[in-house]
Amino acid sequence: MPDYRDDLRLAHVLADAADAATMDRFKALDLKVETKPDMTPVSEADKAAEELIRGHLQRARPRDAVLGEEYGIEGTGPRRWVVDPIDGTKNYVRGVPVWATLISLMEAGEGGYQPVVGVVSAPALGRRWWAAKGHGAFTGRSLSSATRLRVSSVSRMSDASFAYSSLSGWEDQGRLDGFLDLTKAVWRTRGYGDFWPYMMVAEGSVDICAEPELSLWDMAANAIIVTEAGGMFTGLDGRPGPHSGNGTASNGLLHDEMLGYLNQRY
Repeated sequence: MPDYRDDLRLAHVLADAADAATMDRFKALDLKVETKPDMTPVSEADKAAEELIRGHLQRARPRDAVLGEEYGIEGTGPRRWVVDPIDGTKNYVRGVPVWATLISLMEAGEGGYQPVVGVVSAPALGRRWWAAKGHGAFTGRSLSSATRLRVSSVSRMSDASFAYSSLSGWEDQGRLDGFLDLTKAVWRTRGYGDFWPYMMVAEGSVDICAEPELSLWDMAANAIIVTEAGGMFTGLDGRPGPHSGNGTASNGLLHDEMLGYLNQRY
């Protein structure tokens, strides 16, 4: 099996640089925010963080391609870094500390590109999570000061904690009835949103989570962390990995039942 530890160390360096840039502008009174064509916000910090990461990668991995939310795809080849400079921009611009930089390395293989390294860094929360294929998933302050992640062992939906982002996307897709049925079947629901539910699934503090509409940069890092923690990450169609345009994650024991609810009236 390939050893991705050098790539993982680089991803931490990238995350350190991004953390410094994003925290420097977090809650800044003069933060510049624009509206993109899809009507979502983008701040100067989003752009600066992605530019910083791209610059580091151009020097350290000049042969690798880069796909980022703000500046698209650059380069070709079997290795591709996927970057969301600030996942949770709406929180960021309002001063809510639940946002993170998502960095993943994907490699070409059967079924297309698959994530092999992932780092999720949430500096305003003081948290970071990471994983490399075949080496497990961890959380901590650094590679040398880390705790291994493991999903929960909850096996009954009535005992499960379910995290999600919002209701509107489920309604737009005609899946709201199934979503609401799922919320009634579980023990607890919370709308944490964005990257955080996936990290809590990996930690074992949440058992299932799902979002109806996502981009690759929203999912790639989350997917490898959840799976290396022993969980499952698929689309609503059940296809493993971050390529379905939506995402679901679980401890594995509840995955099929969760998909059943979310697809039952679709």
